[in-house]
Amino acid sequence: MSIAGLISNLFRRNARKPAIYDFAIIGGGIAGLSAAAALAPLGRVVIIEAAPQLAFHSSGRSAEMYLPNHGTRAVRTLTAASATHLHFANGGVLNKRGMLLLGRIGEEQYFDYEMRAGAMAPISLEDAGVYFPLMNQHHVSRAAWSSDALDLDTHALIKGYSDQARAEGADLHLNAQVLGLYQTPSGWEVGCSDRVVQARYVINAAGAWADVLAGYAGLPPLGLTCLRRSMIDLPSPSGYDVRRWPHVRAAGGRWYATPSGHGLILSSAEEDPVMPTDSSPDETVLANGLARFEDMTTMSVSRVNRTWAGLRTFAADRSPVVGPDPLLPSFIWLAGQGGTGFQTAPALSDLLADRITGRASSLPPETVFAVSPDRLRG
Repeated sequence: MSIAGLISNLFRRNARKPAIYDFAIIGGGIAGLSAAAALAPLGRVVIIEAAPQLAFHSSGRSAEMYLPNHGTRAVRTLTAASATHLHFANGGVLNKRGMLLLGRIGEEQYFDYEMRAGAMAPISLEDAGVYFPLMNQHHVSRAAWSSDALDLDTHALIKGYSDQARAEGADLHLNAQVLGLYQTPSGWEVGCSDRVVQARYVINAAGAWADVLAGYAGLPPLGLTCLRRSMIDLPSPSGYDVRRWPHVRAAGGRWYATPSGHGLILSSAEEDPVMPTDSSPDETVLANGLARFEDMTTMSVSRVNRTWAGLRTFAADRSPVVGPDPLLPSFIWLAGQGGTGFQTAPALSDLLADRITGRASSLPPETVFAVSPDRLRG
């Protein structure tokens, strides 16, 4: 007998009586929670999360901004389609912030490209210094501004979707490690560390582990790549009130920083490929990011409050993956958001429900295909 068969028999002998659902959502981050809120009115939903709490991995470590001109064309369309929900649902989760782009002397080509891509307007270095008093004018040659960038309250969005899903009757299983997926005549058995869950559909919202989960279902991977991004919580610079400062990005992916409370959250903006894991930052990467930040500012960092890292998962074309797998339509993908999961969650979860029910999507057909698993299976 195969190992999978032995594990399956073990579940059947020792697990509690299987609970039966329409949708088993694997992953309790922003993808899984928004999916639960969208699907719970359509049938019985369970969220299966391996961690002891929701949004434990990347979703709980995000310094997310609402950046309407960021990402691929599909991501920008999804962001625009999510705007109404993000602005108004449950009181809204967006607040004014603005974004400042800085170009280093000798690297103007990066600045010019990113300014155009972000639909930003050039401003004088004097004005940039008003927005961001730490800017080192001896090392910065150009600046641009956008008022479209907004703060996104990730905790409020997570809570809103969680409350909505629970109100619609969704169940939650925490500390439930998925060990196997087994097809049945009526759908799936999800073998967890403490139970067996039966469902008509499996929703793969497993983030960095999405390709691993597909393997459990007997499917080939889509080729998703996990990229680590490290973050540093800095104390407020002496003598400054940072609360009204903009989100600041250095062209060429050198670093970005955004106010948080009375301090700054700084990212070294790296994209280092790693295996799916509970990621931790690399000290060399953090040191290099700090050095790049100090080079373009007048701040000398003597201490940090804390550091952490998160994983961003991308398909090869850097657009999300949403919809039934063409090889196994009861296995539904909701993955590959690549750091834009919060700003696209409303549109992606609506599209997920549309793809499952066969409803016509309000999104353009080219966007629906651009995020479909079909484009990666072809």
